[in-house]
Amino acid sequence: MLLFDKEKLLVLDIIIVEDNVEIATLLCDFLRKENYTVSVAKDGEKALDLFERYGAKLVILDLMLPGMDGFAVCSKIRESSNAHIIIASAKTAKDDKLKGLGLGADDYIEKPYDIDILLAKVKGIFKRKYAMEELICGDICLNTVTNQVVARGETVDVTLKEFELLKFFMENQGVTMKKEYLFNTIWGSDSESELQTLTVHVKWLREKIEEDPKHPKHILTEWGVGYRFE
Repeated sequence: MLLFDKEKLLVLDIIIVEDNVEIATLLCDFLRKENYTVSVAKDGEKALDLFERYGAKLVILDLMLPGMDGFAVCSKIRESSNAHIIIASAKTAKDDKLKGLGLGADDYIEKPYDIDILLAKVKGIFKRKYAMEELICGDICLNTVTNQVVARGETVDVTLKEFELLKFFMENQGVTMKKEYLFNTIWGSDSESELQTLTVHVKWLREKIEEDPKHPKHILTEWGVGYRFE
């Protein structure tokens, strides 16, 4: 997954991936006037570098870029994040739209687009999708947009499965859940992994988020049953 610099806790609101300087500057100016934190990347490699360093809640992505194209950028971001992706492209063929959406883009708009319509879409996304982007329990903060975990003020690197497990724990605080239920929810009932996989992931999470992993205060064991998050 994309890792975050432990010294960087800022998450950008929007990354614009656009090689047309005029379009990028115009859109950036409009968005900043709406008080969004915005950064611009002129190619796919720069876009992924920005995303890896800071994350982003929304990516406005052109397809025809120098070097790595927008399809590759979309696919790479989707490997580790559920950040909202809007493809904004002059490629209007049905196949291109289906490919973009199939790779995980949330929306596809054609160029030239009406700036007011795009701004309305952006406002709607932030209102609906990111109103409840953080889960907080004591000294643990989990960001569901960037897949970032902060424990006792420090960013913790977690795998995607560890993130999914911690998120499910935090969404069900105070509820004792059987091991089988947790395993089937996170790995799937048809998973080829064994139940012991859950125990191992709980151990790894405790080592990363608990002040004293041998005496955890968040992920508690209910002997003979499963686990409870407090």
